[in-house]
Amino acid sequence: MVYVLEDEKSILELVVYALNSQNILACGFDEVKAFQDALKNEIPKIAILDVMLPNTSGFEVLKSLKSNPKTKNICVLMLTALSDEYEKVKGLDLGADDYITKPFGIMELIARVRVILRRLDTDTPDFTLNGLEFSNTKHEVRINGEKIKLTLKEFELLGFLLKNPNRAFMREEIMHILWGNYESYSRTLDIHIKTLRQKLGDYGQIIKTIHGIGYKLEC
Repeated sequence: MVYVLEDEKSILELVVYALNSQNILACGFDEVKAFQDALKNEIPKIAILDVMLPNTSGFEVLKSLKSNPKTKNICVLMLTALSDEYEKVKGLDLGADDYITKPFGIMELIARVRVILRRLDTDTPDFTLNGLEFSNTKHEVRINGEKIKLTLKEFELLGFLLKNPNRAFMREEIMHILWGNYESYSRTLDIHIKTLRQKLGDYGQIIKTIHGIGYKLEC
């Protein structure tokens, strides 16, 4: 299920119709309250959020989703007229999985939704490496029994690397898989790698930089 929160009804109807026509079950909302009420009955796999909403913003809705244990695992695609790089990075850092700017091609939007769905179908299983424990089931990481607080993107990044040990990935590959298609924002990936290494402490050393290429997890 995909929930779409968009106050412009013409865009909302188009997006919902397009997704349903591609056998991707979708439900649309033009008010935040209706969206929040629907979450009480069903948790979707993906939420498409418009940034410019009446009386609030999609960023605030995103924060609310990620702070709630029941909804924090919903994948989020931000839909907005804002094209400023800062706004894009802000959304990604808050936990958004992808970001598309209006006006957009409907087939591109569908393609980005499919990327997220494919990733959800190939989630990393629980993994243990000496004292490092990665649990997709519990959505947590522990080091020597102590829970480590990671952002959603840091968690997904670690899970992706653990699932593909000793394989070097280009920055563009990682960005495409985890963020959609953000070749021009590879520094966002570099920042996430840096903070992830710091939080992992000594285990951060297993994430290697392959100069001129990207990264790999070595174990």
